Amino acid sequence: MKELTENLNSKHRKKEFSCGKDMLDNYLHKQANQDVKRKLSACFVLNDKETDLLKGYYTLANNSIPQDLIPAEYQKKLPNSYKSIPTTLLGRLAIDNRFQNKGIGKLLLIDALRRSYDISKSIGSFAVVTDPIDESAEKFYGKYGFIKLPDSGKMFLPMNTIRTLFE
Repeated sequence: MKELTENLNSKHRKKEFSCGKDMLDNYLHKQANQDVKRKLSACFVLNDKETDLLKGYYTLANNSIPQDLIPAEYQKKLPNSYKSIPTTLLGRLAIDNRFQNKGIGKLLLIDALRRSYDISKSIGSFAVVTDPIDESAEKFYGKYGFIKLPDSGKMFLPMNTIRTLFE
């Protein structure tokens, strides 16, 4: 499967993007380019070919979570020597208001999971982790199999589950 998105660059019309959540809009408008330059995250955008507007974006970064946050059923398969488990952080995912309720979120999530899985073949990553911004985001990720991590508000999807989607 070819990726739907491309890396954020200076040609993208970021200022016109509005998803209705100030934190996600401001990130794209003011911080995303700097994070990319500093290698703190990678930002991927879906551009509308007809209007040249950004339909949506997501970010990925290296991450780790304490092993004791992982549910027991997964933890028992991990060696005790790992106190922190390597993961991939799906930090932000947002859809412009003009393109919401058209399945773009699902497409971006699949694209992010595909990239994360491909990367995990080269660099260890046990799961994709996200920290939903609100209840609506939590429901979105839950619909696609993400599991709540106890005592953190974060959710994760094991890479072995993601692998079944693409192999």
